[in-house]
Amino acid sequence: MTDTPPASTDQPVGQLPPQDWMEADETRAVIAALTADGAEVRFVGGCVRDAVLRRPIRDIDIATHDPPERVMTLLERAGVKAIPTGMAHGTVTAVLGKAHFEITTLRCDVETFGRHARVEFTNDWAADAARRDFTINAMFCRPDGMIFDPFDGLADLGAGRVRFVGDAMQRIEEDVLRLLRFFRFYAHYGHPPPDIAALAACRAQAHKVPTLSGERVCGEIMKLMQAPDPATVLLLMQSERVLAHVLPEARAFGRLRMLAFLEERGIVRPGIAPDPLRRLAAVLEVDRDGALAVAARLKLSNLQTDRLVAMAAAGPMPDPTMDRPAVRRLLHRIGVERLRDLVLLAWAERKAVAGRTPPGETDRWSAMLDLADQWKPVSLPVHGQDLIQLGVPRGPDIGAYLAELHRWWEEGDFRADREQALERLRALVARD
Repeated sequence: MTDTPPASTDQPVGQLPPQDWMEADETRAVIAALTADGAEVRFVGGCVRDAVLRRPIRDIDIATHDPPERVMTLLERAGVKAIPTGMAHGTVTAVLGKAHFEITTLRCDVETFGRHARVEFTNDWAADAARRDFTINAMFCRPDGMIFDPFDGLADLGAGRVRFVGDAMQRIEEDVLRLLRFFRFYAHYGHPPPDIAALAACRAQAHKVPTLSGERVCGEIMKLMQAPDPATVLLLMQSERVLAHVLPEARAFGRLRMLAFLEERGIVRPGIAPDPLRRLAAVLEVDRDGALAVAARLKLSNLQTDRLVAMAAAGPMPDPTMDRPAVRRLLHRIGVERLRDLVLLAWAERKAVAGRTPPGETDRWSAMLDLADQWKPVSLPVHGQDLIQLGVPRGPDIGAYLAELHRWWEEGDFRADREQALERLRALVARD
């Protein structure tokens, strides 16, 4: 069951100005292939929404009334690679060079089973729009730029309203992931106040979130974290009793807000950009075991898990009073990327707690990042074989001597060259 669109919805309501992505050779070739026998096709969803807002276009989705088998034939006849991504649901992926296009046959849901549905193909554009999640995602655009908007998505987009198509409760019952998508889209496209009906439906069905796969929950959280101000939306989720079912460990909202400020506006430099995993670490209040539990629940990769634990359960953090040799020692031990993470997290924590920072402190934090930008990895200029040549037998003494030498080398700010290190090594061996 889907919402019924208003009468006379299949009339254009406006026109996009010329778009580079629509004029690209790859797009033109795919459109030509799909319309070779007279079929009408329209762009749909995110590419239309973001084109209206003049935001970058990431994915290009195309709708057609031709069945998927016919789509495959048309593409292959034109020499375009066609992948049967989801034939039962009418989806074919066209690949031309590096460009990918998801082409879906117009359809309506007959029955829904969570993330799955039994569909029937149709030639009704409005019926296809009626099965989509939000009004701002239910707009179509012809290749000539004419926009079709059966559920007033343009008005919602202009007002910053994220509103479900039809009945919010029903839309979430059809697919619980839409609950998280609501907050993600609100973070990126919404303005206060949020839609009351949507919030009520999300609150009522939040207990179903744990039935979703960790990968899908993670995908939505990471996309939400890329928004300019994710902390405000997480606080909204908390107030609506949703966050406890999604990320109960999220409590450091002030630190997240300050980190987002630093990444978005506070620091303009290469290597610093909005980072969803760093932002996740910022909002968590966990120890090592807690960080591992979050990583396991979200099905993070091993690399992501290691980085999350290193950030969220870091122990002693960088301090703006550290001198340059101390920062270089830390760089040597943990590397550039981890130091950047920890400096940003420590800086955000300081701003969240103290508010206005003391004079000169911003320059000191920035100087730590400068050192990271300039850092070139260094290695102890002597090795175990040098000790063997000095007569030290193989065994634990080798490691002990090298560890003591390494401390001396670090304390000297890594300035000692090989000859100086060998001289120190000889002195250590002679001492014992």
